[in-house]
Amino acid sequence: MIYHWQTLTAPQLASIAEGDPVAVITLGAIEQHGTHLPLGTDLMIGEGLQAAMLDIIDPALDVLCLPAIAVGASDEHANFPGTLSLPAPLAIATLEAYGESIAQAGIKKLVLINSHGGNKAVMDLAALTLRKQFAMRVVKATYTRLPPLEGAINADELRYGLHGGLLETAIMLHLAPEFVQLDSYQPTPPAMPKGDALVSPEGSAAFAWLAEDLSTFGVAGDATDAHKALGERLVRHYATQLAQVVAETAHLPPLITRKTSN
Repeated sequence: MIYHWQTLTAPQLASIAEGDPVAVITLGAIEQHGTHLPLGTDLMIGEGLQAAMLDIIDPALDVLCLPAIAVGASDEHANFPGTLSLPAPLAIATLEAYGESIAQAGIKKLVLINSHGGNKAVMDLAALTLRKQFAMRVVKATYTRLPPLEGAINADELRYGLHGGLLETAIMLHLAPEFVQLDSYQPTPPAMPKGDALVSPEGSAAFAWLAEDLSTFGVAGDATDAHKALGERLVRHYATQLAQVVAETAHLPPLITRKTSN
């Protein structure tokens, strides 16, 4: 059964926790997405994927949805108007504090649905701390790292269309078309390595980048062919993948806490 954390009473939550539910938090971001996508793109995509996932997930599973964390670690976009960003230590501490509260409620499994690349490092470090301190299963699901929808997007665009490209634009045309402004859109090539080079923003040896390093408008990727039907297929695909992630997490065995001796 699906539950929303903020709608429960404390006794209800305690009762649900006895059944070994999976807690779910969506991690978004509020940051610039060029001239054609809104500041809330990552948050809207994350919440849209979670909602689509809940529509198809096995009703026999107990899933506890927490409110999304809207602002993430977005320092790479800080030089563009509208970006909100938590410093990495604070973003890590925020996730750890959420996890501690969840653990104190007796819940031992947590899935993080991440829709912003800048949150990945933060998520990795916080998840390890929660595993160590609370024997909590923390599964990290960045949707762009899940198996892609076969044949939907060119492989180079999918990997190197880092920000505001075809993937995000198509999904937004499905989820929130009223906020997409393509009238003056100027395509930007994906941030691919040149020739056999290993070094690029997302190459085999990636360098740290700020959004202005990608292009004038802080985006990388060509959204020219984005359309609503593609976005609908992408949402359905990634929602199915996320439903599988939650189901597999629900069936993971409990972790064993090993106490170290002094």
